[in-house]
Amino acid sequence: MIFANIVLNTFSRGGPIMWPLLLVALVAIVTVLERIFWWSMVRLRRQESKVSEVYSLLKNGQIEEAAKLARTSKDPVMKMIGWGLSHHETSLQNALQVAAGFELKQAGRGLAVLDTVVTLGPLLGLLGTVTGIMNAFHFVGNEELAAVKVSGGIAEALIATATGLALAIFALIPFNYFGRKLANLQFDLETSATNVELLLQSRGREIHFASPATHYSEVSPATR
Repeated sequence: MIFANIVLNTFSRGGPIMWPLLLVALVAIVTVLERIFWWSMVRLRRQESKVSEVYSLLKNGQIEEAAKLARTSKDPVMKMIGWGLSHHETSLQNALQVAAGFELKQAGRGLAVLDTVVTLGPLLGLLGTVTGIMNAFHFVGNEELAAVKVSGGIAEALIATATGLALAIFALIPFNYFGRKLANLQFDLETSATNVELLLQSRGREIHFASPATHYSEVSPATR
Protein backbone atom coordinates (compact mmCIF):
# COMPACT_ATOMS: atom_id res chain seq x y z
CA MET A 1 0.00 0.00 0.00
CA ILE A 2 2.80 2.38 0.91
CA PHE A 3 4.67 1.48 -2.29
CA ALA A 4 1.53 2.13 -4.36
CA ASN A 5 1.10 5.53 -2.76
CA ILE A 6 4.72 6.40 -3.52
CA VAL A 7 4.30 5.36 -7.14
CA LEU A 8 1.07 7.35 -7.56
CA ASN A 9 2.59 10.39 -5.88
CA THR A 10 5.67 10.23 -8.09
CA PHE A 11 3.50 9.77 -11.18
CA SER A 12 1.37 12.81 -10.35
CA ARG A 13 4.47 14.93 -9.68
CA GLY A 14 5.90 13.95 -13.06
CA GLY A 15 3.42 16.17 -14.87
CA PRO A 16 1.17 15.52 -17.88
CA ILE A 17 3.99 13.94 -19.90
CA MET A 18 3.74 10.90 -17.61
CA TRP A 19 0.55 9.79 -19.36
CA PRO A 20 2.11 9.24 -22.80
CA LEU A 21 5.09 7.65 -21.02
CA LEU A 22 2.68 5.28 -19.29
CA LEU A 23 1.07 4.39 -22.61
CA VAL A 24 4.45 3.69 -24.20
CA ALA A 25 5.43 1.58 -21.19
CA LEU A 26 2.28 -0.54 -21.50
CA VAL A 27 2.91 -1.11 -25.22
CA ALA A 28 6.51 -2.14 -24.45
CA ILE A 29 5.47 -4.56 -21.71
CA VAL A 30 2.80 -6.22 -23.87
CA THR A 31 5.25 -6.54 -26.77
CA VAL A 32 7.98 -8.07 -24.61
CA LEU A 33 5.58 -10.58 -23.04
CA GLU A 34 4.21 -11.58 -26.44
CA ARG A 35 7.73 -12.08 -27.83
CA ILE A 36 8.79 -14.14 -24.81
CA PHE A 37 5.79 -16.42 -25.33
CA TRP A 38 6.40 -16.69 -29.09
CA TRP A 39 10.09 -17.57 -28.77
CA SER A 40 9.32 -20.03 -25.99
CA MET A 41 6.93 -21.84 -28.33
CA VAL A 42 9.55 -21.86 -31.08
CA ARG A 43 12.09 -23.38 -28.71
CA LEU A 44 9.64 -26.14 -27.81
CA ARG A 45 8.86 -26.81 -31.48
CA ARG A 46 12.43 -27.08 -32.70
CA GLN A 47 13.22 -30.62 -33.91
CA GLU A 48 16.87 -30.80 -34.95
CA SER A 49 16.76 -34.60 -34.98
CA LYS A 50 13.88 -34.49 -37.46
CA VAL A 51 15.86 -32.11 -39.66
CA SER A 52 18.70 -34.62 -39.76
CA GLU A 53 16.19 -37.32 -40.65
CA VAL A 54 14.93 -35.23 -43.55
CA TYR A 55 18.51 -34.82 -44.78
CA SER A 56 18.96 -38.60 -44.70
CA LEU A 57 15.81 -39.12 -46.74
CA LEU A 58 16.94 -36.57 -49.31
CA LYS A 59 20.36 -38.21 -49.51
CA ASN A 60 18.62 -41.47 -50.38
CA GLY A 61 16.46 -39.77 -52.98
CA GLN A 62 13.23 -40.10 -50.99
CA ILE A 63 12.00 -36.58 -51.69
CA GLU A 64 8.28 -37.19 -51.19
CA GLU A 65 8.90 -38.95 -47.88
CA ALA A 66 11.12 -36.06 -46.74
CA ALA A 67 8.50 -33.50 -47.76
CA LYS A 68 5.77 -35.41 -45.91
CA LEU A 69 7.86 -35.61 -42.75
CA ALA A 70 8.72 -31.90 -42.88
CA ARG A 71 5.12 -30.82 -43.45
CA THR A 72 3.94 -32.51 -40.26
CA SER A 73 6.29 -30.44 -38.08
CA LYS A 74 5.75 -27.01 -36.54
CA ASP A 75 9.48 -26.32 -36.46
CA PRO A 76 10.12 -23.15 -38.56
CA VAL A 77 13.07 -24.78 -40.32
CA MET A 78 11.09 -27.95 -41.05
CA LYS A 79 8.14 -25.90 -42.32
CA MET A 80 10.44 -24.10 -44.74
CA ILE A 81 11.93 -27.38 -45.98
CA GLY A 82 8.50 -28.95 -46.36
CA TRP A 83 7.16 -25.98 -48.32
CA GLY A 84 10.24 -25.99 -50.56
CA LEU A 85 10.21 -29.72 -51.23
CA SER A 86 6.51 -29.61 -52.05
CA HIS A 87 7.39 -27.32 -54.97
CA HIS A 88 10.84 -28.65 -55.89
CA GLU A 89 9.75 -29.63 -59.38
CA THR A 90 8.52 -26.11 -60.23
CA SER A 91 10.64 -23.63 -58.27
CA LEU A 92 12.53 -24.74 -55.19
CA GLN A 93 14.21 -21.35 -54.99
CA ASN A 94 11.00 -19.33 -54.83
CA ALA A 95 9.28 -21.81 -52.51
CA LEU A 96 12.12 -21.70 -49.99
CA GLN A 97 12.26 -17.91 -50.20
CA VAL A 98 8.53 -17.59 -49.52
CA ALA A 99 8.61 -19.97 -46.55
CA ALA A 100 11.80 -18.54 -45.06
CA GLY A 101 10.51 -15.00 -45.51
CA PHE A 102 7.29 -15.82 -43.73
CA GLU A 103 9.14 -17.33 -40.76
CA LEU A 104 11.54 -14.38 -40.55
CA LYS A 105 8.67 -11.93 -40.67
CA GLN A 106 6.93 -13.72 -37.81
CA ALA A 107 10.15 -13.81 -35.80
CA GLY A 108 10.84 -10.12 -36.33
CA ARG A 109 7.41 -8.96 -35.28
CA GLY A 110 7.60 -6.49 -32.40
CA LEU A 111 11.20 -5.42 -32.95
CA ALA A 112 10.11 -2.20 -34.66
CA VAL A 113 7.90 -1.42 -31.65
CA LEU A 114 10.74 -1.93 -29.18
CA ASP A 115 13.09 0.10 -31.36
CA THR A 116 10.57 2.94 -31.34
CA VAL A 117 10.23 2.73 -27.56
CA VAL A 118 14.02 2.95 -27.12
CA THR A 119 14.02 6.20 -29.09
CA LEU A 120 10.70 7.65 -27.99
CA GLY A 121 11.15 7.13 -24.23
CA PRO A 122 14.09 9.54 -23.75
CA LEU A 123 12.50 12.07 -26.13
CA LEU A 124 9.30 12.14 -24.10
CA GLY A 125 11.40 12.42 -20.95
CA LEU A 126 13.26 15.36 -22.47
CA LEU A 127 9.96 16.98 -23.37
CA GLY A 128 8.87 16.56 -19.76
CA THR A 129 12.13 18.15 -18.64
CA VAL A 130 11.53 21.19 -20.82
CA THR A 131 7.92 21.65 -19.73
CA GLY A 132 8.88 21.17 -16.08
CA ILE A 133 11.61 23.81 -16.25
CA MET A 134 9.27 26.17 -18.10
CA ASN A 135 6.69 25.67 -15.37
CA ALA A 136 9.32 26.36 -12.71
CA PHE A 137 10.52 29.62 -14.29
CA HIS A 138 6.94 30.76 -14.79
CA PHE A 139 6.71 31.45 -11.04
CA VAL A 140 10.14 33.00 -10.61
CA GLY A 141 9.68 36.50 -9.17
CA ASN A 142 6.63 35.64 -7.11
CA GLU A 143 8.10 35.48 -3.61
CA GLU A 144 5.12 33.66 -2.11
CA LEU A 145 4.97 30.86 -4.69
CA ALA A 146 8.51 30.81 -6.05
CA ALA A 147 10.06 28.27 -3.68
CA VAL A 148 7.23 25.73 -3.88
CA LYS A 149 6.52 26.05 -7.60
CA VAL A 150 10.15 26.13 -8.69
CA SER A 151 10.96 23.02 -6.69
CA GLY A 152 7.82 21.37 -8.06
CA GLY A 153 8.83 22.21 -11.63
CA ILE A 154 12.33 20.85 -11.13
CA ALA A 155 10.91 17.67 -9.60
CA GLU A 156 8.59 17.29 -12.60
CA ALA A 157 11.54 17.66 -14.98
CA LEU A 158 13.70 15.11 -13.15
CA ILE A 159 10.91 12.54 -12.78
CA ALA A 160 10.01 12.76 -16.47
CA THR A 161 13.66 12.42 -17.50
CA ALA A 162 14.27 9.44 -15.23
CA THR A 163 11.09 7.71 -16.42
CA GLY A 164 11.96 8.17 -20.07
CA LEU A 165 15.48 6.81 -19.59
CA ALA A 166 14.24 3.86 -17.53
CA LEU A 167 11.71 3.03 -20.24
CA ALA A 168 14.41 3.09 -22.92
CA ILE A 169 16.68 0.85 -20.86
CA PHE A 170 13.83 -1.57 -20.24
CA ALA A 171 13.08 -1.85 -23.99
CA LEU A 172 16.71 -1.93 -25.15
CA ILE A 173 17.63 -5.22 -23.43
CA PRO A 174 14.83 -7.36 -24.95
CA PHE A 175 15.26 -5.54 -28.28
CA ASN A 176 18.87 -6.73 -28.53
CA TYR A 177 18.01 -10.19 -27.19
CA PHE A 178 15.18 -10.81 -29.65
CA GLY A 179 17.27 -9.37 -32.45
CA ARG A 180 19.93 -11.94 -31.70
CA LYS A 181 17.32 -14.71 -31.67
CA LEU A 182 16.12 -13.53 -35.08
CA ALA A 183 19.68 -13.60 -36.45
CA ASN A 184 20.15 -17.16 -35.17
CA LEU A 185 16.91 -18.30 -36.79
CA GLN A 186 17.91 -16.65 -40.04
CA PHE A 187 21.23 -18.51 -39.95
CA ASP A 188 19.44 -21.83 -39.35
CA LEU A 189 17.08 -21.18 -42.25
CA GLU A 190 19.91 -20.29 -44.60
CA THR A 191 21.98 -23.30 -43.55
CA SER A 192 19.08 -25.71 -43.95
CA ALA A 193 18.14 -24.26 -47.33
CA THR A 194 21.74 -24.66 -48.54
CA ASN A 195 21.82 -28.25 -47.28
CA VAL A 196 18.62 -29.06 -49.16
CA GLU A 197 20.10 -27.54 -52.32
CA LEU A 198 23.30 -29.55 -52.03
CA LEU A 199 21.50 -32.79 -51.30
CA LEU A 200 19.20 -32.41 -54.28
CA GLN A 201 22.12 -31.41 -56.48
CA SER A 202 23.88 -34.57 -55.42
CA ARG A 203 20.94 -36.48 -56.91
CA GLY A 204 21.60 -34.87 -60.26
CA ARG A 205 19.17 -31.95 -60.04
CA GLU A 206 20.40 -28.50 -61.08
CA ILE A 207 18.83 -26.17 -58.56
CA HIS A 208 20.14 -22.75 -57.64
CA PHE A 209 18.99 -21.25 -54.39
CA ALA A 210 19.36 -17.66 -53.23
CA SER A 211 19.58 -16.72 -49.54
CA PRO A 212 16.09 -16.58 -47.97
CA ALA A 213 17.09 -13.46 -46.08
CA THR A 214 17.82 -11.54 -49.30
CA HIS A 215 14.46 -11.53 -51.08
CA TYR A 216 11.22 -13.05 -50.01
CA SER A 217 7.54 -12.83 -50.63
CA GLU A 218 5.14 -12.01 -47.85
CA VAL A 219 2.78 -14.76 -48.93
CA SER A 220 2.26 -17.09 -46.02
CA PRO A 221 3.03 -20.77 -46.59
CA ALA A 222 0.21 -21.40 -44.17
CA THR A 223 -2.11 -20.84 -47.12
CA ARG A 224 -0.93 -24.09 -48.73
